[in-house]
Amino acid sequence: MSRGEESHQAVEPVTAQHTQGKGSVVSIDQTSEVLHRAADGHDVIEVRGARENNLTGVSLDIPKRRLTVFTGVSGSGKSSLVFDTIAAESRRLINETYTAFIQGFMPSLSRPDVDALRNLSAAIIVDQERMGVNARSTVGTATDAHTMLRIMFSRIGSPYVGPPFAFSFNRAEGMCPECEGLGKVSDIDVDQLVDRELSLNDGAIKVPGFAVDTWYWQLMAHSGLFDPAVKLKDYTAEQWEDFLHKPATKIKVGSNNLTYEGLVTKVRRLYLAKDRESMQAQARAFADRAVMLTGCPSCGGSRLNEAARSCLIDGLSITQCSAMQINDLAAFVKGIDNPSVGPMLETLGDTLHSLVEIGLGYLSLDRESSTLSGGEAQRVRMVRHLGSSLTDVTYVFDEPTAGLHPHDIQRMNDLLLRLRDKGNTVLVVEHKPETISIADHVVDLGPGAGTAGGSICYSGDLDGLRASDTLTGRYLDHRVTLRDKVRKPSGYLPITGATLHNLRDVSVDIPLGVLTVVTGVAGSGKSSLIHGYVAGREGVVVADQSAIRGSRRSNPATYTGVLDPIRAAFAKANGVKPGLFSANSEGACPTCKGIGLIYTDLAMMAEVASVCEKCEGKRFTPEVLTYLLRGKNISEVLGMPVAEAREFFPSGQARTILDRLAAVGLGYLSLGQPLTTLSGGERQRLKLAIHMARNGTTYVLDEPTTGLHLADVDQLLALLDRLVDDGNTVIVIEHHQAVMAHADWIIDLGPGAGHDGGQVVFSGSPEELVEGGDSLTARHLRAYVGRA
Repeated sequence: MSRGEESHQAVEPVTAQHTQGKGSVVSIDQTSEVLHRAADGHDVIEVRGARENNLTGVSLDIPKRRLTVFTGVSGSGKSSLVFDTIAAESRRLINETYTAFIQGFMPSLSRPDVDALRNLSAAIIVDQERMGVNARSTVGTATDAHTMLRIMFSRIGSPYVGPPFAFSFNRAEGMCPECEGLGKVSDIDVDQLVDRELSLNDGAIKVPGFAVDTWYWQLMAHSGLFDPAVKLKDYTAEQWEDFLHKPATKIKVGSNNLTYEGLVTKVRRLYLAKDRESMQAQARAFADRAVMLTGCPSCGGSRLNEAARSCLIDGLSITQCSAMQINDLAAFVKGIDNPSVGPMLETLGDTLHSLVEIGLGYLSLDRESSTLSGGEAQRVRMVRHLGSSLTDVTYVFDEPTAGLHPHDIQRMNDLLLRLRDKGNTVLVVEHKPETISIADHVVDLGPGAGTAGGSICYSGDLDGLRASDTLTGRYLDHRVTLRDKVRKPSGYLPITGATLHNLRDVSVDIPLGVLTVVTGVAGSGKSSLIHGYVAGREGVVVADQSAIRGSRRSNPATYTGVLDPIRAAFAKANGVKPGLFSANSEGACPTCKGIGLIYTDLAMMAEVASVCEKCEGKRFTPEVLTYLLRGKNISEVLGMPVAEAREFFPSGQARTILDRLAAVGLGYLSLGQPLTTLSGGERQRLKLAIHMARNGTTYVLDEPTTGLHLADVDQLLALLDRLVDDGNTVIVIEHHQAVMAHADWIIDLGPGAGHDGGQVVFSGSPEELVEGGDSLTARHLRAYVGRA
């Protein structure tokens, strides 16, 4: 029997007594009657022997048509069980029902490492993956709300323009001809090309290939159109136009007839007309800097042609409706009374109401999907399923409360329960106690992370979890108290007249040398204030959850630099070159080029990864693997979790870096794990670990509790204290009440979201907020610390 089965039976004893033979009598203990009946009726998902990633042969039954929350510390195996096993197998089985021809256009999915999975239903994954970078995708197109708007304007708008396609910025009938429906046009940022304070002789042109005395420079400097000794800012309007935009013109330079082009004209031809991928790295970097997108002058950024913009309903065009905040648009649509589009108006109203209900009323339908945060993208996807007629499907959510203020978590909980009540199975990976508390069933994985996790610690109802001695059970009702004495600021970082996005002329002083938490409901202006006016200043380090640049070869060892002392230690112990111990150098397996996997391109299908047969996934040549350091080869060391590696390297530079990784809660992460597999929270903590050695710095963290277990939040708070005590300023954008309570200073934005926010509603100590504040944050923090 596996550890998972032992844990499951320990918390949910099934005491059925069976007698063999014909006419047997089955006596069932009342506590297991429901589960037994469910099993007979295929009403549980049966997982047997799951070993994906760190799972240790887990076996359990998950009730169907119920809300099950999966808990456990980061790296305990929650995602491995829910996403990589249950949801992955459901997707794979559905794909197999299609013809071979259709499957040829779909990604090839491998079977999860599990003995058996029974009674699966179709799985719909609603995760926090960003919605791609397609500039044509908006909140309106992603939710079908814009489609319904187009139908509405085509039917009752005046003057009549045409069918719905005439209002689509993705179709020739409706798109602006100048920007082709993008709302933006490419333009050259002249200040990336030149320094106006310099003359040509002083090297004013910053374009690669135009340095002083190069051929291109000589052609411009000796053109006779302007004096090369005069600063660019002193050119006349005519000289400036000739310098930048003059079309190809024959001129005489000395005894030669040559062709002169203005700088912008030449840059467009040399750089922008070429395929970006074919450029050399320096030229590509310049092109990325020099090109900027500006609002289309023809359509004003609305994406639509003049005819589509001219059609009005109650004085508003479709572009004005798309630009409105969704809560305002919902009110506008509700006020339209026209029976000819009655059913469609009702559906559109329901969609908009769902977006408001889910806490996204501050968005607009014309907001590009690529600009949404992970949490916002997840909630937009969720709206598509709320009105669905499908039932008896499995919805899988990954931390649906991420990015939500406590005020909004109750809304999210209601939506999860609505999906369940329609007859669906809802599986949620979550850490927030507010969502754990609404679960019909809880599965707690652990007891630790990485190799110390992967087992079922508890499976049952909420009361049983509270009574259990698991880490989650012990921390479920744990509360962080307000500080007895807050730290005194060493100075202030002033922000004056902030107007970015929805900020309404905000002026606020951020204290230095203390822990400041910036909070407020989603869309209140927190990120606009901090990322817009603090990030980018000298001495400010931003550790956010954005993707880390790097290939599938990059891993924590290479990213943090800990691989360098590790290679040096191997080289010294074996009397060979350090380069042998790099999977990107001469020591790499020649078959897989040091990746450990072989990626096969199957034309129309997604590429398939398989373990390299030559090195068996170890990434190095057999010769390199014969070199040992204290009994371990380089592949075995890279396979170690940070916690184990700390013991293996008890001192030196390697231990210093590993200590920082452990301090940010990444002790379970293996040194060689590809960075592409890390979550947003893990990426943020990895970035923080790199910068931790610097003192006298201002650290900006964006929701660092994302992905953290309740017990890990305490460890994070200790880390933040350590950073402040070392002489740093720490600014945290956060919704978690534990972080608010632990802060020295709170800046609360609001009072609402979108145009209802953008103001500082409180700035002071947490004690002052709890005692006298009346914002949403104040109410929830009061309840959290027990003063409600």
